[in-house]
Amino acid sequence: MDECKLEIMDTTLRDGEQTPGVAFKDIEKLNIAKILLDEVNVNRIEVASAGVSEGEFSAVKKIMDWAKENGYEHQVEVLGLLDKGRSLEWIKEAGCRTVNLLCKGSRKHAQIQLGKTLEEHAQDIKDEISRARKLGIKVNIYFEDWSNGIQNSPEYVFELIEELKSEAIERFMLPDTLGILNPDQTENYCHQMMKEFPELHFDFHAHNDYGFGVANSYSAARAGIQGLHTTVNGLGERTGNNSLSNTCAVLKDHLEINTGIDEKKLIKLSNLVETFSGQRVPPNAPIIGDNVFTQDCGIHADGDNKGNLYQNKLTPERFGRVREYALGKTSGKASIEQNLKRLGIELDEKLLRKVTERVIELGDKKENITREDLLYIVSDISGSEYLENKIEIMSYNVSYAYGLKPVASLKINIEEEEYESVSAGDGQYDAFMQALKKIYKKLGKDLPALNDYVVTIPPGGQTNALVETSITWEYENEEYQTRGLDSDQTASAIKATVKMLNLIESDFKL
Repeated sequence: MDECKLEIMDTTLRDGEQTPGVAFKDIEKLNIAKILLDEVNVNRIEVASAGVSEGEFSAVKKIMDWAKENGYEHQVEVLGLLDKGRSLEWIKEAGCRTVNLLCKGSRKHAQIQLGKTLEEHAQDIKDEISRARKLGIKVNIYFEDWSNGIQNSPEYVFELIEELKSEAIERFMLPDTLGILNPDQTENYCHQMMKEFPELHFDFHAHNDYGFGVANSYSAARAGIQGLHTTVNGLGERTGNNSLSNTCAVLKDHLEINTGIDEKKLIKLSNLVETFSGQRVPPNAPIIGDNVFTQDCGIHADGDNKGNLYQNKLTPERFGRVREYALGKTSGKASIEQNLKRLGIELDEKLLRKVTERVIELGDKKENITREDLLYIVSDISGSEYLENKIEIMSYNVSYAYGLKPVASLKINIEEEEYESVSAGDGQYDAFMQALKKIYKKLGKDLPALNDYVVTIPPGGQTNALVETSITWEYENEEYQTRGLDSDQTASAIKATVKMLNLIESDFKL
């Protein structure tokens, strides 16, 4: 297959926004669009459905203003309906120049939902294309429910395309709207389309109801399809769409199709969409999950030490990431050594064995252990000053009253000097941090940036359950993680923060 002919159209900002609970603000849409086109290098993006809301209109206008200034005007698309030009007018006013026209790809949808014959539906499409041409808008066609149509009414699909193939249509887009296809069916049906209409450009649009989203996209590419649709982090209605990062990696490694995607930018994009959408990426998600480049078993770390025996084409460096070695009850000496090496610590055999035993013991109790925790473990076992506790919270009080902002008062000891501060905040922990920032500002010190904040509560609903707060920080271009454990969520976050303070105050550098 000619790799230059396969396009990636990302629809995170349209189909991905149909994820329950997800609604991007206009400035968020703009920033995601910029990274998709200008950094990740997707070929096209679909950014909205016409006529949905004022916010949607504002977002498209912002995106198009930027796109025109930067040469991406013809790579931005908006979903439109057969509504006698209303969608088209909306799209034109927003500054967009390409409509993805939603049509019916199965006889059942045309007859039951629209009450139209094939001929009537084809004429409606032709009329809408004519309106688009007068407005200077290019047209792509979505054949909604195509997968059911090609299975149950293939004659309808072929007759409809035959009616439309001479029209000014850039792309014929084939959605598996309900996610019903398997990879064999996808390849077969896409091949039929290509064979029947070799002169047309076809896109395939997968859904993930059976978990076949990426596999079906792979099969569509094998069949020679010219375009694939994706979403960042697999966002989308029901179980979502096929993930951009997964799809591109599969195409490159298993079909030798280089999509031109900048793989090193995928994690940045994923993190941004995760933040804006509020939809967390599962730790075990391929390519972008926290655990994907993390080895847990000690024998794997040992094999990597001796010759990268447990690595494949999906190297972390390829995606701008680093390999990690988890710390827990299955950790062996080699895993501990790998983490200590990252910290710049070398231990003799006897001490290394004791540290390994302590890590296994903690892991057996289901405690999560970070690389930063190793500093405390090594210091405790060896009595060495790898980590000095220069910071101590003497006392704090956090109060919350209905209708008022939370307030925190703090008394802290920093290298034998005591400091006090009071501050309000948007939440109890934020109030604590604002009080802390006041003290550090007086001292001329910088605090790390908080990159991520995860609270874990054991299932079961017990009100006295221990809460683990894991906070990821960035300080002097290094990222690290500290944890706190307490029955109170704010207290657990404060414990994690005190660990962080001691890390940056210590002479030991991560």
